[in-house]
Amino acid sequence: MFGLLSVLYSKKNNVLVFPTGIISTGIFIYLLWKWKLIGDMTINFYYTIMSVYGWYHWTRKKQGKIEFPISWMNQKEKRWAVLLFVLTITFIIIIYKFFDKFTSWTAYVDTFTTGLFFVGMWLMAKRKIENWIFWIIGDIISIPLYFYKGYTFTGIQYFIFTIIAFYGYIEWKKILNSNPQAL
Repeated sequence: MFGLLSVLYSKKNNVLVFPTGIISTGIFIYLLWKWKLIGDMTINFYYTIMSVYGWYHWTRKKQGKIEFPISWMNQKEKRWAVLLFVLTITFIIIIYKFFDKFTSWTAYVDTFTTGLFFVGMWLMAKRKIENWIFWIIGDIISIPLYFYKGYTFTGIQYFIFTIIAFYGYIEWKKILNSNPQAL
């Protein structure tokens, strides 16, 4: 429920995305540890940290105006996104090797989606519209993965997240197009 609320608040560009997200990720950290899905658990730990950062970032104002409105990524942020993706995958590979989790093809998929989701969360915290693209791609890959692993409820949840993310992208794009100074 909190995960769904968090994604809905994000779609609406509402700062409540972060407190509801922190509750959701806390629950998921516990569940994913029990399920031994280390990559997903790491994602949710990272989401918690980025939610605190995003909460701070989204509430900053200068002269009564939002300091960091919705915007497109610049070239520097694109380079940082690629670096974050590569570092995340490298980190997850190290964790998977340490815990001897490369026992199935799903571990490789989990590693890849972890990289996508790390970048997506970083971009969301920075209010970059491209965050939705990373969420959509990662969700589409994760849905069959969760069903395959027997986590039907989570697979359904990610299906719903994908739909919301699609509409979130459209809504943020409308906001961005109606506010040309944010470009």
